[in-house]
Amino acid sequence: MADGQLSHPTHPTPLKEDRLDRLRLVRSRRVGAVTYHRLMAEHGSARAALEALPGIAKAAGVEEYEVCPLGVVQAELKKGQALGARLLVHGEPDYPLALAEVPDAPPVLWATGDISLLNRPAVGMVGARNASSLGVRMARRLGAGLSEAGFTVISGLARGIDAAAHEAALEGQGKTVAVMAGGIDVIYPPENAALAAAIDAAGCRISEHPPGLEPQARHFPLRNRIVAGLSRAVVVVEAAAKSGSLITAKAALDYGREVMAVPGHPFDARASGCNILIRDGALLIRGPQDVLEALGAPTDATPEPEIRLPPLPGPEAPQRPLKEVALLHSMILNRLGPSPLAEDQLLRDLKVSAAQLAPELLTLELDGRIARQPGGLLARID
Repeated sequence: MADGQLSHPTHPTPLKEDRLDRLRLVRSRRVGAVTYHRLMAEHGSARAALEALPGIAKAAGVEEYEVCPLGVVQAELKKGQALGARLLVHGEPDYPLALAEVPDAPPVLWATGDISLLNRPAVGMVGARNASSLGVRMARRLGAGLSEAGFTVISGLARGIDAAAHEAALEGQGKTVAVMAGGIDVIYPPENAALAAAIDAAGCRISEHPPGLEPQARHFPLRNRIVAGLSRAVVVVEAAAKSGSLITAKAALDYGREVMAVPGHPFDARASGCNILIRDGALLIRGPQDVLEALGAPTDATPEPEIRLPPLPGPEAPQRPLKEVALLHSMILNRLGPSPLAEDQLLRDLKVSAAQLAPELLTLELDGRIARQPGGLLARID
């Protein structure tokens, strides 16, 4: 294999029945991406995992658990096909290479448009929805420059920085991918419907959720980790000190991607997150040339450059037995309540290490079962 090329995971291409089983597994209650991959690793097939799931749920204190019915996923497939969307399944040849390597990769993706863009070298771009005029201009400059240099621009179709990055990339070489927070057919915000149609025509849109699903607050951090997973680097253009853009930057760090940020005026709250990232080690970005140089890519604009970059690093997926994980989740939820509890106290109460606890807290947080509060406090959401 040539340097800089990525190989597909060495899973056999799933049969039609296995595809249905995989979709049933990921659509089953309380099965997120991390749980899905643990089940597949532990049981070897989606069918075996579906058979084991009720027993695992019972061990976690969930009685009378039922897996997703076959009719539900058949209806989802029918709706996706009616929309002209394509289903990409983790482990199949057309699943995005870069995303397949992260431990919480979406088990399935619905895609419209040119799916070949998902396997081109890509840069994620995120930032404020209420972006300043300067922020929008910088996003457009970066989107156009990176697209012209052969990179796919990945963003989340939000208003502000996201929309500016997509639009500029479309005006350049058309290399842009929008990651949806809801179903592939649910455009949010609605004002970006024309932009979504333009991306379908020249770029690509993807979603890990079933068609028709309205985006909810907990879906946006999930979307952000897909932006990071698809990208060689993530550029934050404008972001407040506490914003979803910083969640994307954190995911990029966790995946071993480059984190870059555009500096802003210290008095502008929209730039505080970027300034904090730069203070903490993110690369300061003044324009597309800085991004290209950092990635070791050609800095002259060429229509179809052969970009050879080092393989993407990524952490190893945890291999603890799922029954142990389910038991730890149950213990965490039993200790937490509506009154906030310090994470340090939870560690002492459960007598586990921070390395064991941290990924499970993140899983429960993304599942909407616990919430983090200022000062490192945790609370259960009932």
